Formats: sequence, structure tokens, C-alpha cells
Amino acid sequence: MNAEEIAGEAENAVPMAALWAPLASLPGVGPQIAKRLAEAVGGDRVLDLLFHLPERYALRVRVASPEEAPPETEVILPALVTGLRSLRSKTGRPFVEVRAEAAARRLVVRFINGRLDWLGKLLPEGSERLFAGKVKAEAGAFSMINPLTATGPEGLPELEPVWPLVQGLRLATVARAMAQALDRLPGFPEWQDAALLRREAWPGFTAALRLVQQPAEPPPPGVRARLAYDEALAGQLALALVRRRVRLRPGRALPGTGLLRAQALAAFGHPLTGSQAHALAEIDADLAAPHRMLRLLQGDVGSGKTLVAVLAMLRAVESGAQAALMAPTELLARQHLRTLARLCLPAGVRVELLAGSVKGAQRRRVLEGLASGAVQIIVGTHALFQEGVEFRDLALAVIDEQHRFGVAQRLLLAGKGAQGGAEGGGQGGTEGDHRGGAEREDRGDRPADMLVMTATPIPRTLLLTQWGEMAVSRLTEKPAGRQPIVTTLHGLRSLPEVVAGIARAMERGARVYWVCPHVAESELVDMAAAEVRFAELSERFPGQVGLAHGRLDPEVREAAIRDFAAGRTRLLVATTVIEVGVDVPEATVMVVEHADRFGLAQLHQLRGRVGRGSAASYCMLLYDEALGLASRERLLILRDTEDGFVIADADFRLRGGGEALGTRQSGSPVFRLGLPEAEAQAGLVTMANRDAALLLEKDPALAGPRGQAARVLLRLFGREAAMETLGAG
Repeated sequence: MNAEEIAGEAENAVPMAALWAPLASLPGVGPQIAKRLAEAVGGDRVLDLLFHLPERYALRVRVASPEEAPPETEVILPALVTGLRSLRSKTGRPFVEVRAEAAARRLVVRFINGRLDWLGKLLPEGSERLFAGKVKAEAGAFSMINPLTATGPEGLPELEPVWPLVQGLRLATVARAMAQALDRLPGFPEWQDAALLRREAWPGFTAALRLVQQPAEPPPPGVRARLAYDEALAGQLALALVRRRVRLRPGRALPGTGLLRAQALAAFGHPLTGSQAHALAEIDADLAAPHRMLRLLQGDVGSGKTLVAVLAMLRAVESGAQAALMAPTELLARQHLRTLARLCLPAGVRVELLAGSVKGAQRRRVLEGLASGAVQIIVGTHALFQEGVEFRDLALAVIDEQHRFGVAQRLLLAGKGAQGGAEGGGQGGTEGDHRGGAEREDRGDRPADMLVMTATPIPRTLLLTQWGEMAVSRLTEKPAGRQPIVTTLHGLRSLPEVVAGIARAMERGARVYWVCPHVAESELVDMAAAEVRFAELSERFPGQVGLAHGRLDPEVREAAIRDFAAGRTRLLVATTVIEVGVDVPEATVMVVEHADRFGLAQLHQLRGRVGRGSAASYCMLLYDEALGLASRERLLILRDTEDGFVIADADFRLRGGGEALGTRQSGSPVFRLGLPEAEAQAGLVTMANRDAALLLEKDPALAGPRGQAARVLLRLFGREAAMETLGAG
């Protein structure tokens, strides 16, 4: 029996079609309710509703009088409605006040932002209703804020799950739909290890879901942990299957000769640092092995990542193949081109640029050179992976500032190595092309080795490397003479003092970056902010201020950066266009306005524009004084460390890791059934990572009883695509 037959048998044994059915298929759920439910639960399937866990449980005490209500405790209190009126608070906030009597005591019920017409129908004058909430004593009366209401006790149980809601959706509606959904749950085979279940005293999956969604008493903590672990195991098992496919997919050895490297190092004129030599040895080991490389090269600005990448690409060229370096902007691509030309052209290696500005005959010449193999190293932007760009033999793809590219874009470039040599060679090959068609066909479907470079791994990358999807090489040394960057925090109210400090620094000869936010959702507003700041600072420092942002003509923008680099201007007001590709060693001061609007990785990249020379450098982060605790914590991390991995780890903890198998690169949380405590959830993921590896080690094809149950688990959590890898196992 093959893998597909096993999977089909396992799926047929568990009829899950009812869980995939639309919410409107549940009895009593019409189109409007289904729409509101889908908005609340994040999907339109019955399964989405089942995975919509309560955020808490309301434990209520029934009392006959408001005087009996324990403090800070939810109670269920009967009362007679005597009147309603619409009012406004002292701050102008609207609310509806419901006057009532409860056991001959005056009760005032306030519904913040309530509508009088709707509440008048729900709570007509003279009606008896039950109110559920906390009771507070106030002058001569008792009050409740935004209580739940019902006509009878069945509408307000003493124990009630409280699910996240949207406007127009009530808990009672969710409870009725949830009961219908729970009735559709099939019997699932047990995919968890029996010893683990005994040790943790966990119930089965279906039982756990019922205990959480329809409890007769507060569910013990282990029940939620069981569900969270099921989801974690599904994710880690899917990752392990994809990881195995990557590692088993054939690559090819790139032996190199060392000749081109020696000439490049001679042109460079300086020896490698210890960490550069170590990282290059790790990359060489990957390139020499007959499997695909997927490696992250991490090092702060100025640690020498580009030189390591150049030497890796030259090994590919020495092996008779091609290499590509993709950068997020043409400015950075041209900077790399200059570096490569200086190091590679003396050795006779042909290096070209492919970007949006390369057009006409020049573009045709570059494309023909790529197809024939005459262009050995190509540097470019996203233009490298567009249709019509075909390589003769791409063996290594280097991605710089990888956080600026989507996952799909990176994979597209690596996939250029699997186009098939015969097809590529037919476009530009010559009789002198001594790598024959038979040899090219022997490469088969082998995507290029991939080396990604960054000064700060973003949360998504950290997630992948944490579980071994990417090997990691770190550059921990900086060139001699570099000093730490002093980072300080300043409230926006201290802007005049910051400008005065900038004036003193400029009098001493300093060059200064002033960065304004550039956020896609409000791009035009941010552009105006940069231009307004430019006008203000130009008035303060006439003739000394330049402006660079993405809405300027590229030639104008690059001219402003050149003027700043040459010292013709001393202060450059910019947006994030200077985040990468701008190298001005004389710049020693950076001001980041509204730093709280940037991600940690982006702030770290921006800060890397200073501290590139031997002089002391400073970075001032301006923030809104009304900042929340989480945002303040992020800025404190930047203040206290320059270590990219420490910053990335904090970003991962604060923002979440995104989807390891999807396209979302950050955001929290990925888990629908996860535990609210981050450390507890991380512990479950770690445990699931080990469990998935052990399961695949014992049962690589997932053909045994637990393996077949695990297939059901993968399908239940939407990870069935990972099972495509089982055919290779």
C-alpha cells in the first residue's frame, strides 16, 4: 500500500466532511448569524467555530437582592424595569441608563454606547428581567455596568463560556451554534503518545473539546493544554515533513578551486576576521555536500557579510556554475555591483546588473549572457525572478536584507536553478559552451543553494532557524576601531532640546540622519511629515539639509544621498529609503522620529547607518509619551543591546513568529488553540518538536497506527499539504 492509499484509508475512517461544512448548515444558523459567526471565529466552517475557544468562563452566583451580591463577583439578579433614558457622561460619552427595582432596592443599570431604541425593545418598561454582572453600591442605590440580560434562568447559566464576540452577536447565539457543532464531532483515533497521555492525565481530543466548549464545571488546566499540544504537534510534524523534503531533495557538490577566491582576497587587501573564516568554512561544507544548502548568515552592519557572500559565489563560478545576489533596492544592488566589480573583475569574472532601470539593448545583452552562461554573477532586485529571466546553470542564490522580501519571492529565485539546463542553453549557448546538454540534463530538478543575509533575523526567520529549517552562521566580530552606538530615548515633547543637540553636533562637524516614519497604510501623510520636517530643519540650518524619500524621482533621491555622503549637506531628512544601501562612514548621529511606529528589525537596520567609522556614534529614538508598555519595552531593548539575535528573539516574543509554512512573517499568535501564557506555549512547542522527530524516526511513512492517526491530525489542522512529502519517505 502506498502513502496516498494509506492517507485515503485514514481519512475515510474518520468522516470529517461535516466539520468542513459551512456554518449556515447548522440548524438555526441563518445567513446573517452565519456571517457574524464567521467574522467572530475567523472562518466560515463548522470546524472554525469548534476551534473558537472561550477567553474566560463566567462563574455567577444567584442572589435575590443586590445587598447579597459579594464584592467583585458576577451575580444573577432579578429586577423590574421601571424606565430608560439616554444620557452622556462628563466626558461626552453616550450611554443608556436603565432604572430598575431589585428586592425593593433601587438599581441603576448603565449600557455604555447603548442605543435607546434597541434597549427599549429588549428591556421594556414594566418587564421583569435577569441581569448578570458585578453589583456596586452607590449613593442610595446599586449599579451595574453593561450586564447580560435574559428573561429566564436558562438564558443565564451559573457557568458560561465567554467567547470573543463581534457586534450583533450574543453569547447565547454562539452557545446554541456550538452545541450543534459539537454534535458533529466524529470519533478520532488517538494521535498522541500513550505514555504522554498517562503522564499528563489528558483526555481524548473530542472529550477535551467538549469540556472546554460546553463545560458542566470549570475545566481543569490540563484540558486546554491537551488541545494546545495537538495544534503544536500538527505544526511541528508538518515542519518536520517539509524539512525532510528539503534535506532529501538532491543538490550538487560545488568543489571550487580556490583560484578566483585568492585573487578576490588579494584585491580586497585585508585578511578575513576569525568569524568570517569560520562562517565561510560552514558555507563551504554545505556547498561541497550533495544536498541543498539553506543557510542564514547573520552579522551586524560592518561585520563583513558581503565579502563572505562574494567568496561563496566565486566558489560556484569556480565550479563552472552561476551565482545571483538579490537586493531589495536598486540603490543597494548597485552598491553590491561596485563591490563585486572591484573584487571579481581582476579575476576575469563577468558581473552584471539586472534591475528596473536596465532596459533595451543592455537588458537583452544581460539576459542572453545569463542564458548562455557568459554572465557568471548577476546582481539585481526582484527583476531577477521575473518571467523571461533564465539561467544557464544557477547554483547559488544569495538574498541580502532578506526581511525585505516575501517568502515566495525568495523561493522563486532559488527555483531558477531548476529550470533545466537544456532549455536555458538553447537561448544563448555556443559551440564553445563546453558544458554539454547531457551534463545539464543530469542536474534534474535541483533548485539553487540559498544563502540569506541579514543584520537582524526577523521573527519568521528566527522561527525557522529555531527548529533547524535554516542553518545559521554568525559574524560576531566587527572591524578594528568600531565603537558601540550610544542609543537614547526621548519623548516627542523634548524635540526642541534634540534639535539644539543636533546643532551642537553639526558645529563640531558631525553628519546627521533624521528619519521620519514611512508606513504603507498612510504613506502620503508620512511623506508630508518628512517634507515638513525638511522645511523646518532647512530654516534652522540653511543650505545644510537634504531630503530623500520614496516619492522623489530616483535621480533626485540619489543625488541628495550623494550630497550627504560628500559632505555638501550635513543633515539628511529621510524615510526608510536609507535603511539599506547607504554607506556614509562620516555620519555619526541618527534621529528616528516616532520610533514606536517601526519594527525592532527595522530600527536596528536604521541604526546601522551610523557607527560605520571609527568615531563615536549616537542614535536618538523619539517616541510618543502615551506609549503602551509593550511598545516601551521594545524601545528599551534597542537602547540596551546591539546584538541582532537578541533583538530578533525579543521581536519574536513580542510580535509572534508568523507562519512557518505560510507567508505571514510576523504576528501573534499563530495558534488558535494555544495557551495564553507564552512560556507555557513555548514549552509545548519544544516538546512537540521532539515528539514529531521521534515519530518520524520510528515511522517515516506514517503508516503505523499512530502514524495514520497523525495523518488525521495534520488534515484536521489544515496541514495536509505536508503529507505530499511522504511519497519521498
